[in-house]
Amino acid sequence: MAENKEEVLEEVLEDLEKEAAESEETTAEDTTSTEEETSEEHTEQTEEESESDDSASDEKKGFFKKKKDKKDEQIEDLNDRLKRQMAEFDNFRKRSEKEKSQMYDMGAKTVVEKILPVVDNFERGLAAVPEENKEDAFVAGMDKIYKQMMTVLEEIGVKPIEAVGQEFDPNFHNAVMHVEDEELGENVIAEELQKGYMYRDAVVRHSMVKVAN
Repeated sequence: MAENKEEVLEEVLEDLEKEAAESEETTAEDTTSTEEETSEEHTEQTEEESESDDSASDEKKGFFKKKKDKKDEQIEDLNDRLKRQMAEFDNFRKRSEKEKSQMYDMGAKTVVEKILPVVDNFERGLAAVPEENKEDAFVAGMDKIYKQMMTVLEEIGVKPIEAVGQEFDPNFHNAVMHVEDEELGENVIAEELQKGYMYRDAVVRHSMVKVAN
């Protein structure tokens, strides 16, 4: 009976040892599984945090990029406006200079028109002087004044229009008479009744002429 009891006890102890060993294996497996799950969760959390950081970084970059692009657009807009204003100012300056030149020419032309009758009177007066009196001091003085006036007019761009012997041109000549002259060709100026003058490239006064048919 004692041997049977010992055998029973040994069997019970063996069963307990087996159960204890199985329990330890189960606990180890559970611990390993838990650690693996914890590690995976930590890895996933780290990846999510990394993605979140990357996303935040991209958002920051995009934000600053947008700010920079807007600033560049403003700079380009200001440059375009500046270029347009400079072009407009340059056109205004050129237009002003042209208008100023035209106004100066108009004013000078008006002054020349008023002086021409004085020139005509000088020429008529000198032409009416008898040949024997042309050496008089007074006549010589008037002739010098006339020549001086013509020199000044020439210096500012006033010059007489060629007429006698030239072909009639309505842009420069004003025909008031027609004559029959076989020695002259048709439409050729036979005589100048009043001198015409030009100021630079503009006609101040047309020549009054007699034209051959």
